[in-house]
Amino acid sequence: MGILLLVFVYLISGQAGMMVSAQKVMAGKKKPVVVVDVGHGGNDPGKIGVDGSLEKDINLSIARKLKAYLEASDVEVVMTRQKDEGLYRSTDRNKKVADMRARCALIDKAKPDLVISIHQNSYHQENVSGAQVFYYKTSEKGKKLAQILQKRFDFVLGEKNRRLEKPNGSYYLLLHVKQPIVIVECGFLSNWSEAAALNQEDYQNRVAWTIHMGVMEYLNTQKTAGSGKQGNAGE
Repeated sequence: MGILLLVFVYLISGQAGMMVSAQKVMAGKKKPVVVVDVGHGGNDPGKIGVDGSLEKDINLSIARKLKAYLEASDVEVVMTRQKDEGLYRSTDRNKKVADMRARCALIDKAKPDLVISIHQNSYHQENVSGAQVFYYKTSEKGKKLAQILQKRFDFVLGEKNRRLEKPNGSYYLLLHVKQPIVIVECGFLSNWSEAAALNQEDYQNRVAWTIHMGVMEYLNTQKTAGSGKQGNAGE
């Protein structure tokens, strides 16, 4: 019911054309696979907001909503975690490294068309805000996906979201995942206004919907351009 209601809202708010176009990507094709990587979890809270909220919880909430929207568009979704847990064993000495390696192994096994890693940001200056998408510095498909998603965030944040997609060559997942992958920093938990919004169900739905629409647009452009495996070594 929640998904249908939000679809109706977007239909009457001028988003109908883009939504219909995105949904047509599935016609005559097997389901694409998208991995939704849910950042942090377990003993790793991620960023801690100015209001005490934990990044790991917000990541999971947005990821669950994103999963529902993608599945409603006939996309197969694999999540790296579906509850508050880390991808490590209790005996692992370096749980963070073990967690990252497990995420990479899970993604490699799923052989997805693309990977979305959900995160929240933080900065020492409270006034900093906005969403930003990171991609591996030499990945052309990753860059394309990041550009689409970054532009889509204008629908959520409007003119105040002046951030641009950003290349990166050091983040573990970007370095080690072979498929097109982006890290989506949905907002700043160090900003009081944005932290409050990111904890609201309605805003989380809007963020998830925005990412969903960007994913569908990307899949549609890839179908038009033709398929081809994407690596992070400059393809």
